[in-house]
Amino acid sequence: MALRADAARNRAAILAAASEAFAQHGPKATTEQVAQQAGVAVGTVFRHFPTKDDLLIAIMKESLERLATLANDSTLAEFFGAVADEAVRTRMVVTALGDSRLDIGDALRGLTDSVRQLLERAKAAGEARPTVQVDEVMALLTAATYAAQQSSWTSDLRHRTLAVILRGLR
Repeated sequence: MALRADAARNRAAILAAASEAFAQHGPKATTEQVAQQAGVAVGTVFRHFPTKDDLLIAIMKESLERLATLANDSTLAEFFGAVADEAVRTRMVVTALGDSRLDIGDALRGLTDSVRQLLERAKAAGEARPTVQVDEVMALLTAATYAAQQSSWTSDLRHRTLAVILRGLR
């Protein structure tokens, strides 16, 4: 059943506000902060997302779907750079790739499928060795984005590190 127009707007505003709140405050962000930033009542947040985990899952799924779309339209180097930048900006990618207790399986499988296709294009273009496997690429993405986020890497360090990883894939 499709949402009413006002409900769809509220849901979108809540997700945008929650993304910002989690980016600023990490997991300590509160639903009250999200509601205030979205311009809705706390009850509206809970009507759309009964628990904080539900909200976090929705944000991560949205982020993973956006990255899967990006994987379809970019090179391996562009994609790695975008994932690292997104991880540092939102703090969501690392959580999504590394937290198995959250129910984001479909979105993560969609991202993995898109990365698999991206990897095949990279192999065909000579940007990746034929023996590189998608699980290796996903592990490298997870490790690099986690380190970039946790250590507050500068943009320059992120790009230099990704260049080393990409050379290793070739």
